[in-house]
Amino acid sequence: MSEAKDESGNRFVRWYRTTVHNWFFRSMIGPAQTSNAVHGAEAYAREQWKLDLEARKRHTRLERERKRAAREARERR
Repeated sequence: MSEAKDESGNRFVRWYRTTVHNWFFRSMIGPAQTSNAVHGAEAYAREQWKLDLEARKRHTRLERERKRAAREARERR
């Protein structure tokens, strides 16, 4: 009986850590920033992280422009 209780307790703890716990801390730390983003990592890793972040932002900008162009083309018809 105590094993079942331990199992359910562990299951709850595991669920809490993978959902609420992570969501809470992600929301508390705020948006991604490049300043000390990869704290304690090598300079090469920090630079790669910055490049990746910029590539993601560029992709988002291009997608926004593509959607805007498609919307304008539909409105002209």
